[in-house]
Amino acid sequence: MDFINRSTEEIATDLLGVRIIHETKDTTYTGYIVETEAYIGKHDQAAHSFKGKRTKSVQSLYREGGTIYAHSMHKQLLINFVTQVEGEPQGVLIRAIEPEYGIEQMEINRNGRTSIELTNGPGKFTQAMNISKSLDGTKLNAGRLKIDTTNRKFPKSVDLSARIGVPNKGEWTDKPLRFTVAGHPYISKARKRDSIPCKDTWK
Repeated sequence: MDFINRSTEEIATDLLGVRIIHETKDTTYTGYIVETEAYIGKHDQAAHSFKGKRTKSVQSLYREGGTIYAHSMHKQLLINFVTQVEGEPQGVLIRAIEPEYGIEQMEINRNGRTSIELTNGPGKFTQAMNISKSLDGTKLNAGRLKIDTTNRKFPKSVDLSARIGVPNKGEWTDKPLRFTVAGHPYISKARKRDSIPCKDTWK
C-alpha cells in the first residue's frame, strides 16, 4: 500500500477493508479495518504534530509513511499508520476492526467482552489483539504487525463524519476526517438501528 504518494484522506479511505494481522508467540490475530481517522499534520489542531510539535513521544510521526505510531491515551494504546514523506507528520488512526481469527483469545484479552464490544474502538482492538507500545517507530509488515492488501474486503459504501473526541479545535472539530464502512456494527459508537450484518457491508 502506498503511504506516501497520495493524500492522507485517500489512504484513510483505502484502509477500510484491509486485513490487519498481529502475530504473537502464541496467537495470530486478524481482522478487517472498518473505521479510520485522518490527521493532517502541522496545521491540524487535533493532530499530535500541530504547529510542528516534536517531543520524544511523537517522533515516530515524523518518519516515513508506513511507520507505526503508537501512543497511549486514557490508559489505552492507540495505533496510527504514518503517511507522507519523512518530516511531514501526518497519519491515520485505526479506530475499529471486524475480528476474524483469534477471537477466543481476544475475548480473554478483553476480560470477557464479546461480540461488537470486542474491537469497536481504538483501544479495544489493540487490547483484543494484544498489541504493545513497543511497535512504536517500527515499519508495517517488517515485524509483528502487518496489513494484507491482497486478501482484503471492499466496502459497499463509506461514510464521512467528524472525528471523535476532538472538541474545541476550531474548524478542525467538524471536518469530515473520520471514515467508516457504512452500516458496519463494529464501528465505534454505532447505533444499533443504523447497523446491518457485517456481511452486508462488503461488496
